Amino acid sequence: VQLQASGGGLVQVGGSLRLSCAASGRAVSSYATAWFRQAPGKEREFAAAISWSSSSTVYADSVKGRFTISKDNAKNTVYLQMNSLKLEDTAVYYCAADHLFLTDSDDLQYHYWGQGTQVTVSS
Repeated sequence: VQLQASGGGLVQVGGSLRLSCAASGRAVSSYATAWFRQAPGKEREFAAAISWSSSSTVYADSVKGRFTISKDNAKNTVYLQMNSLKLEDTAVYYCAADHLFLTDSDDLQYHYWGQGTQVTVSS
């Protein structure tokens, strides 16, 4: 499966953005999918994941209650709705996928990655 992330941009504190991860080559419905992010000078960190069946989602504590991950199988796309954005949400966001039975926050479990999309939150 090939993944293409998009939707990043510049937004003010408190604003919203929706990231998209369009899959091609394979149906995203058969993959667990996740969003990770990497801020300048920091290691890549987990943000959110959704199971292959969409029955289970998991979030990092830092984004819980503000971010929502979802999947549209008809469009073969996974989304990350980001609300109430904070300065510390500034990062390059990556989508990832793999054949996992459940969601996983470990980036080593995902073998398919899209290119990053930059999210910058300004004051």
